[in-house]
Amino acid sequence: MAKNEELVFLPLGGVGEIGMNLALYGYGTPSNRQWIMVDCGVTFPGPELPGVDLVLPDVGYIEAEKKNLKAIIITHAHEDHYGGLNDIWPGLNVPVYASGFTAGMLEAKRDYEGTRAEIPVTPFKAGDVINVGPFSIEAIGVNHSIPEPMSLVIRTPLGNVVHTGDWKIDHNPSLGPLTDEARFRAIGDEGVLALLCDSTNSMRDGVSPSEEEVSEGLRKIIETAEGRVAITTFSSNVGRIRSIAQAAEAAGREVLLLGSSLKRVVAVADDLGLMEGLKPFIAEDEFGFIPRDKIVIILTGSQGEARAALAKIARDEMRHVALTAGDTVVFSSRTIPGNEKAILEIKNGLVEQGIHIVTDSEALVHVSGHPRRNELQQMYEWTRPQILVPVHGEAAHLMAQMELGLQSGIKTVPRVRNGDILRLAPGPAEVIDQAPFGRVYKDGKLVGDLDEMGISNRRKLSYVGHVAVNVLLDSRYEFMGDPDVVPFGLPEYDDEGEAMEDTLYDAVLGAVESIPRARRKDLETLREAVRRAVRAAANEAWGKKPVVTVFVTKV
Repeated sequence: MAKNEELVFLPLGGVGEIGMNLALYGYGTPSNRQWIMVDCGVTFPGPELPGVDLVLPDVGYIEAEKKNLKAIIITHAHEDHYGGLNDIWPGLNVPVYASGFTAGMLEAKRDYEGTRAEIPVTPFKAGDVINVGPFSIEAIGVNHSIPEPMSLVIRTPLGNVVHTGDWKIDHNPSLGPLTDEARFRAIGDEGVLALLCDSTNSMRDGVSPSEEEVSEGLRKIIETAEGRVAITTFSSNVGRIRSIAQAAEAAGREVLLLGSSLKRVVAVADDLGLMEGLKPFIAEDEFGFIPRDKIVIILTGSQGEARAALAKIARDEMRHVALTAGDTVVFSSRTIPGNEKAILEIKNGLVEQGIHIVTDSEALVHVSGHPRRNELQQMYEWTRPQILVPVHGEAAHLMAQMELGLQSGIKTVPRVRNGDILRLAPGPAEVIDQAPFGRVYKDGKLVGDLDEMGISNRRKLSYVGHVAVNVLLDSRYEFMGDPDVVPFGLPEYDDEGEAMEDTLYDAVLGAVESIPRARRKDLETLREAVRRAVRAAANEAWGKKPVVTVFVTKV
């Protein structure tokens, strides 16, 4: 080990927020570090980002260091952990290690989205070890709400780091693996410098219910329902899908899958043998021939997505599939913060149709894939870290785990947020520097920041609309015909019944005529005068100033 070498942790996403997880581990001197990246996730845009498809972490810092980036390791195939790879990897072009299921999902995503990047993935599963640069990385099997999740043990000359990824303790899951207590205990005996741990459920006491209990709850609903049963869940939860299908079969019901993302996941799971033992799912055009009490629908839309299958059913827009009064819809999912309004709209649409709704507040139909406080303490006991770094959570989650770690006897729990470069060793754990971080936005086929993608202007347009003005002047700088005024997204009339277009047209005439002909030769001055006049007229009539584009041409 050379003098001045350090082991550092740098999150570019996922610390201080839910989603967009991207962690960097660096080893070396401050001027010459070698890096690995753990996960490369995305988050989803809200209404404040009109037109944006995905939000990705800004990886400019590591792109500048890509010659020293040795590998990307993906812990599992949830969008907030792997969803940014197709867009970010081409700028890095380094080896990627992931499970077979994650590799399959990445390929299915690439085919569906039509992206150009064909990412070579090296299979990596629980028990495997990869050696890159100064890092030796071992995968440990854990339980979560998706196939083949893993925690990582990152060994370095300065100590071992356990990066948990997403995990929980479930002794009776519908789909393995179990969280490998024996291996975590052995790593604890070996010595753990730092535990970087999932904080999502750190504010919830106790232990998460088992997936087995959820399966039993869903089975009872399916068995006792008089009409059709539609169950919406996260499309990546293959274990839940299996449980629903098995319960449906036991109740003598056929199963229909609705939603493209759900079908992609099931296709990948089927290729890996994870759907063995289940009856074939029926086709959508068979729906009308199945008696109401003989069918279960598993469908997308648990988060209120407007184009998902459940939203279309709530609006009665599906060609072959519809629900009727007396049918049951089960939300086998949690509400992701920010989606409450969209989900409520769908529920209201279903209630209007006389459909009975069941959520996790009324029955045990969902359990989180993240550890509660007793499970976190179990992990502390197994690994016995010198340092605890809460990650994967908003500020309240991170603080709750910090307090829990300190109460549990862990002496060092530093406060870390995105962009902080945390030195783990040597010496005391502390934030020693800041790295640039932030967000970029995928909009159609392009990725860029707010200004590059025109999102700031688009947002402004969504509030105040746009007016296009075209003025033609003859050789004497007089009007050559009537100016064109085209308002878009403005009210048609003001409060006195005057047409807005007429009001703006008069403003254009007045602005041009108020400038002496000799000064109209300065077309830029004229253009600005018209722009200001139109905005002022709109503001007086409407109370808002639209975006105005003015074209002035001398013929």
